Amino acid sequence: MAASIRALNRTRGTVLCERLETADGVMGRGRGLVGREGLEADAGMLFDAGRLQPFMWMHMFFMRFPIDIVFLDAGGRVIKIDHRLKPWRLSSIAIGARRAIELTAGAAAASRTEPGDLIELART
Repeated sequence: MAASIRALNRTRGTVLCERLETADGVMGRGRGLVGREGLEADAGMLFDAGRLQPFMWMHMFFMRFPIDIVFLDAGGRVIKIDHRLKPWRLSSIAIGARRAIELTAGAAAASRTEPGDLIELART
């Protein structure tokens, strides 16, 4: 079993997400959370754009539930947050984003996460 990843908001001293699953490979990144009925309150998915892409955006095509999306730069700083993004929508474009964390709707606000906060990803 792969190690679990926690997303910790170092700026606020809160936990953004207890259990992040990584979206690996082209198929994993393309599929993401599609086909699921929802996410557990402490679960999420981590997407890594790599070094070459200058921006990130996410789609909600075929999704069945709203989510929060937190976009991070290469240093782990929050660039942008899309709160409660509904199914069949596109996220905003996050220039300079290298990672995105998809969470249950309301999770970003519950952890008081805001643009500029430092998020640490820690394997447990």
